[in-house]
Amino acid sequence: MLSDIELKKKVDILTNKLKAGFFQEVISETKLLLKKRKHQVLFNLLSLSYQSLGEHQKSIDIMELALKANSRNPHFLNNIGLSHFNLNNFKKAEDYFKRGLDEAPKYVSILNNLGNLKSFLNSNKEAILYFNKILEINDKLIEPYYNLAINYEALGEFDKSSECLTKILNLDPKFTHADRMLSLMTKYTENHKHYKDIKNKLEKLELNETQKSHLYFALGKYFEDIKDYKKSFLNYSSGNKIIKKLTNYKIEYHKNEFTKVKNFKYENLDITNNDLSRKLIFIVGMPRSGTSLVEQILSSHKEVFGGGELPFLEIEINKILSKFQKNNDLKKDDIKDLIMNSKNEYFEKISNYDSSYKVFTDKAPLNFRFIGFIRYLFPNAKIVNCIRDPLDIIWSNFKNYFSNSLPFTNDLEDIGNYYKLYEDLMIFWRGKFPNFIYDIEYSSLVENPKLEIKKLLSFCELSWDENCLNHHKNERAIKTASSTQARKPIYKTGIKSSDRYKDYLKDVKTIIESK
Repeated sequence: MLSDIELKKKVDILTNKLKAGFFQEVISETKLLLKKRKHQVLFNLLSLSYQSLGEHQKSIDIMELALKANSRNPHFLNNIGLSHFNLNNFKKAEDYFKRGLDEAPKYVSILNNLGNLKSFLNSNKEAILYFNKILEINDKLIEPYYNLAINYEALGEFDKSSECLTKILNLDPKFTHADRMLSLMTKYTENHKHYKDIKNKLEKLELNETQKSHLYFALGKYFEDIKDYKKSFLNYSSGNKIIKKLTNYKIEYHKNEFTKVKNFKYENLDITNNDLSRKLIFIVGMPRSGTSLVEQILSSHKEVFGGGELPFLEIEINKILSKFQKNNDLKKDDIKDLIMNSKNEYFEKISNYDSSYKVFTDKAPLNFRFIGFIRYLFPNAKIVNCIRDPLDIIWSNFKNYFSNSLPFTNDLEDIGNYYKLYEDLMIFWRGKFPNFIYDIEYSSLVENPKLEIKKLLSFCELSWDENCLNHHKNERAIKTASSTQARKPIYKTGIKSSDRYKDYLKDVKTIIESK
């Protein structure tokens, strides 16, 4: 039996190992200690280690075991809730979080997790309530201010978002992520105070590479606003070079992925099934091609709920691909079960969003990779592919900060090659599934919105709704880089926006024009 003093020493060592990323070591050593003493801190360490490794079910199993000894422990309840959240089991996650909050109403971690859960489910106003509760407890914490900034931005409350970002920078000037976010909500004039602050940080503060990258993107925006496009390009390039180095991205990864997608035998999925569930519209295309605008228009319709960029389809597709990779000779009944399970899982996940609407949009642009799977999983779904001038797409991807989420966007050559892969795959899909995909051109939509919206609604089998013309009045959350643009009335300045940088885009233009 370990004494309290011995236990504390062991726990301190294990906590440091956990922070350093030695998760397997922590698991092995904690299991040995648990044989000597069943202490809640040890269960917690074990659970957190499994979470860090992405083994969320194991984390749940450990915490469920711990709960048998102490069913009201808020730490256990919080950990189980977080694991369920990571597994997209949203109802279970909320239940555990609220049970934990009943036991400890001022438990900051639970309040934060509940806020993040509500934010993920587009219940942004509820999320804001939780983050504000944290600040009532402690107004010196950066994370709730950051989360508030994100949620206010999503709701189009840019002044409130900017206020939160400013408070973050007052607490920690090195939190340069806030500088970059603030730059997107600022219309700069020459020698703007924020520009001076950024320059001062780069000159005087000791910053890591990631921190610097945020500032370079902010400077890119500043120089763009004052029309110094050479300096704007140079700063965007500096920011992207840092991220490119950190991600070590190679275009070959996506070339291989796209080849596998094209070679998959989709006829194996041809299992007749009646799609009687919620009507789906998948909005796809290259990032920055107008997908957010199209979803904003569609979600302004009285029958449509805008789901935003969701991960659920890709999760289910990966399950299907994994099954086929393990067994190339699946029987017809097995395939049918596989399709139905994936389909039901998808519908279960989106059921957590407002189900009072007849139609649901899923706007994850890169779902264009999975059109073949959509065709068989959801035969009655509508697919809307957004098309925009290639150079406008490429430049817009380059100047926006996506970090690790879109690793091909940090190099002009990579973006150009990825665009070619996208273009080639869309030709493949149109040949394989004629009349299944509707192409909407950004320039046509901007030039003649009423006509193009009518055509879009007709394809989606939706009646005319005047609200679609007033999409900028739609108060739904927008969580993409287009949150500011999609809330404006349709404007034409996005057409040929890359022309100001054409001198720097000659090489990538050659790539996209090559056969």
